[in-house]
Amino acid sequence: MSTEVKVPVLGESITEATLGQWLKKPGEAVAIDEPIASLETDKVAIEVPSPVAGIMGTYAVEEGATVNVGAVIGSIDAGNSAPASAPAPVAAAIAPAITTTAAPMSVAQVENNDLPLSPSVRRLVLELGIDPSKIKGTGKDGRLTKEDVVAAAKGAPTPSTDVAALAAPAPAAAHARQEERVKMTRLRQTIAKRLKSAQDTAALLTTFNDVDMSAVMEARATYKDLFEKKHGVRLGFMGFFTKAVALAARDVASVNAQIDGDEIVYHNYLDVSVAVSAPNGLVVPVIRNADSMSFAQIEKAIGDFGAKAKAGTLTLDDMSGGTFTISNGGVFGSLMSTPIINPPQSAVLGLHRIEDRAVVRDGQVVVRPMMYLALSYDHRLIDGREAVTFLKIVKEAIEDPTRLLIDL
Repeated sequence: MSTEVKVPVLGESITEATLGQWLKKPGEAVAIDEPIASLETDKVAIEVPSPVAGIMGTYAVEEGATVNVGAVIGSIDAGNSAPASAPAPVAAAIAPAITTTAAPMSVAQVENNDLPLSPSVRRLVLELGIDPSKIKGTGKDGRLTKEDVVAAAKGAPTPSTDVAALAAPAPAAAHARQEERVKMTRLRQTIAKRLKSAQDTAALLTTFNDVDMSAVMEARATYKDLFEKKHGVRLGFMGFFTKAVALAARDVASVNAQIDGDEIVYHNYLDVSVAVSAPNGLVVPVIRNADSMSFAQIEKAIGDFGAKAKAGTLTLDDMSGGTFTISNGGVFGSLMSTPIINPPQSAVLGLHRIEDRAVVRDGQVVVRPMMYLALSYDHRLIDGREAVTFLKIVKEAIEDPTRLLIDL
């Protein structure tokens, strides 16, 4: 007797996905709720859990195929199965056998790696501290499998390493011209389409300002330890900027609005999409009702989203909606940029790196930690005066954080 494995409900308006990778091979034991395949949607990668315990049966579709919600992708056969309880972490099970002496990979290194990793493989890479770029993938299109990572952690050759591979000719000379074609992930395709659509549809314009970060940096230095001790989360810059955006959006409502046909939809709430770098591309989870949240609540939400993005566990609900976006390119060293809006939103605030620059204060040339701010907006809805006013309010709130407390 076999049980069909179907594509689960993926979220509102999501009707199809791409089968990214099979995580179980036919004949392998499967525990109930154990991931057996990963799906790539327009926004996130999702693992498909086994509905029952048993033996992995046949595949109904191959990796890379497009599948609809409710479609049968495989089957689980009755038989000897893996224990129903969650197995011990793979890292703990194979740790004694690890022979590699390389330095462990950090979360940042794995996050910045461009390799397409399934959520389960990404977690395993982080757990074992293995550099995925040093592993030969045996999955479709050279993708890494869990078996590849485990084999690399043990210091053993991956399944693809055989006698023929050992006898292969030496690599081409360093000066040889080579090309490699890799199919775009569904997420990357969606990012490309949405960004191009924004350029083609909206009347995009960017206005700039700079902000003196001295007051915020002083506040962080003074209260960061007490803040973390009380709230269990670090006090970052995003909390200040989110509160400043909420303050500015009250006076310039069009920045937090959107165009729907021939109507303008104004929101009496602020749902901030925070651009987060994930291994498979940029994602924008949403902090809902950010205008009514405290600094601690905002920082906790951002921290949770960052951890989920790195682990590949962001859900569609996490990224649905959003009325305004904050993108912090400064964490990657960006000095200045012109961010593109995330439709149907009408504006995005770009933050950049902080660097000491000479500025004039009270007739004296002094050095201050300065940051460039960039507001890209849809000129069909937002006038230049409103955009400049919005940035001015944000600037003043950051340079004098007291305004955030007394609502000025």
